[in-house]
Amino acid sequence: MKRFRLKSVLVVLFLSTVLISCSNDDDNAESTVKTKTAFVTKIEGPATGKVNDELSYDVTYLVDNACGEFDKIAETTIGETKGLQVVAKYPSELCTQQVPDPKKTVYKFKATAKGTIEIKFRKSETEFLTQKVVIE
Repeated sequence: MKRFRLKSVLVVLFLSTVLISCSNDDDNAESTVKTKTAFVTKIEGPATGKVNDELSYDVTYLVDNACGEFDKIAETTIGETKGLQVVAKYPSELCTQQVPDPKKTVYKFKATAKGTIEIKFRKSETEFLTQKVVIE
């Protein structure tokens, strides 16, 4: 009987330790960052390329305030047209630097077949900015 009681106490202590150590305190740091679509103003890069060659394009975009930073490039759809969009992240605190400068990021692309490809980035709520690339 003593062994059963001792094992029961040890199991309860172990489970208590596991449950207490699994708190979600670290989640608060992640939630202070807000993300929003940043509209693209210019795409610069090669107009031609070869199959399986990686092409790089400089993408210029505008953020809401000077504290905005690049987060990622994501897929998006306007109507039935698919394209890409730049997503910027903003700290939740007030930004004291209010005048934003255009920012740049690099988009890398590798074609797997010959033909003309359109790289489309969101430039407004209803339009894409398009860069045509001929793959030989």
